[in-house]
Amino acid sequence: MTVSVVYWSGTGNTRAMAEAVAAGARSAGAKVDLLEVAAADPDSVLRAEAIALGCPAMGAEVLEESEMEPFVQRLESKGLGGKPLLLFGSYDWGDGQWLRDWEERMGKAGASLVSHDLKAHLEPGEQDIAALSEAGKKLAGSGQ
Repeated sequence: MTVSVVYWSGTGNTRAMAEAVAAGARSAGAKVDLLEVAAADPDSVLRAEAIALGCPAMGAEVLEESEMEPFVQRLESKGLGGKPLLLFGSYDWGDGQWLRDWEERMGKAGASLVSHDLKAHLEPGEQDIAALSEAGKKLAGSGQ
């Protein structure tokens, strides 16, 4: 099983979340590519058997607009056709609407969402990290 974990992080919170997802997937035996979105190629990411994407809420609860949003649009344009997908991120204010919107959007693009509502208020705590690791394990087992 191959898993691509792609993230954007401004403060390190979402990076820590991505590392927990990657660690969980590795513990389940997956080969994991952990990439900042600036270094990720959509075609390479889509070749993985499962994908995890992480981005904090920005502005009025939207994805980061200069790197992550264009990357997500490229994935959508290429099609996700049932690809197992995990979405996650951190936030400061609001109630997580950006993540619910993102999950709905990716579902409409054809992704098969493996888990829902993986968000942390500011810095992820121990329970958040444990949930993300478990979600990574679940993602790694989703294509088998």
